[in-house]
Amino acid sequence: MFIRAYLRASTSEQNASRAKEALVAFAADNGHKIAAFYIENESGTKLERPELFRLLEDSHEGDVLLIEGVDRLSRLTQADWDLLKARIAAKRVTVVSIDLSTSHAALKPTQGMDDFTKGMIAAVNGMLLDMLAVVARKDYEDRRRRQAEGIVKGKANGAYKGRQADTELRNRITILLNDGKSIRAVAHMLECSTTTVQRVKAALNSVL
Repeated sequence: MFIRAYLRASTSEQNASRAKEALVAFAADNGHKIAAFYIENESGTKLERPELFRLLEDSHEGDVLLIEGVDRLSRLTQADWDLLKARIAAKRVTVVSIDLSTSHAALKPTQGMDDFTKGMIAAVNGMLLDMLAVVARKDYEDRRRRQAEGIVKGKANGAYKGRQADTELRNRITILLNDGKSIRAVAHMLECSTTTVQRVKAALNSVL
């Protein structure tokens, strides 16, 4: 059994690797080591995520897909969640999430456990996984609704001016780019995405 950890952040400014230590510690507490990490900055509302599907492509029957929380795997619509579950099932990979205690059984020895008990654990885990996926989607939709309501209210009060640029980060990126550092090197040094660095570089080029 190989444990493959999936880490996701929803925006280019967030650092998806921040949860890495928690996953490493969780695996160690259960007597395992993580074989590989798959990290990306993509929205959980998107079905097509390159690193997630690379993880599934690399996986074999009996492997574990380890996540910090179900919302890291899915904020998908029900139809897209069903498609993702089908791809996971086709690879016969087990999802283990730190926030879903019933899933932790997949990391425990099953010797001496009869098929009925294994089946019951799998069924309960699947049901709870579905429930948490629905909750994650609802949380996303609720936050989007509140955000939209806040913008409308802010505009009515003359207070909303849109999202402000991260001036400090842009300045640090600019300094490193002007120093001759590559886009990838800057992103690594500042723990931001290459997309963010590319955006700043494009803005600099337009000024030149």
